Amino acid sequence: MTQPTLETSRLVLAPLADEHLELEVELDSDPEVMRHLGGYARSRVETEEAHKRRRRAGQKVPGLGFWVGFVHGEFVGWWILQPPRGPDQPDVDGEAELGYRLLRKFWRLGYAREGARELIRYGFAEVGLTRIFAQTLAVNRASRATMTSAGLTFAREFASSESIPGAEHGEVEYEITRDTYESVHVAGGTHSGRT
Repeated sequence: MTQPTLETSRLVLAPLADEHLELEVELDSDPEVMRHLGGYARSRVETEEAHKRRRRAGQKVPGLGFWVGFVHGEFVGWWILQPPRGPDQPDVDGEAELGYRLLRKFWRLGYAREGARELIRYGFAEVGLTRIFAQTLAVNRASRATMTSAGLTFAREFASSESIPGAEHGEVEYEITRDTYESVHVAGGTHSGRT
């Protein structure tokens, strides 16, 4: 299964490709965007290395990876649905991490939630995942609100290994299972295939 292009009522989510590198450089160079994601703006070299890692993430499990979002052809940000990784994400078959990173001018317009909901739908309906989770610093209220509005619920709190402002308060994980998703969106009759 290859990563498909996904669409919502406003977004086109295209699989991350080398042609998107300059968009990633623009996004990662904004210190406000990166405040809870490492704590500093990334250099071009760091973003190039991150781009390579992001591309490899799409090869570990067929159908999972990174998507670049556009509204009327304009770059908004990127979304991920990738296999678990790292010490606080045990590698469990059927699970994937959800994430998003948007340009500041698109914050608080519902795009993060819209893209997240589409990836949740896709992950359960097309990839066959059993659980999707998202993690952020506990102090990142905006991201936590997006997780909740996308249908995820609080799962746990854990100590952060990051050394950035706010990390001393720990990190949080939110989750949704396929059973929960289907009980709301499929059995409840609200699933339309698009958000």
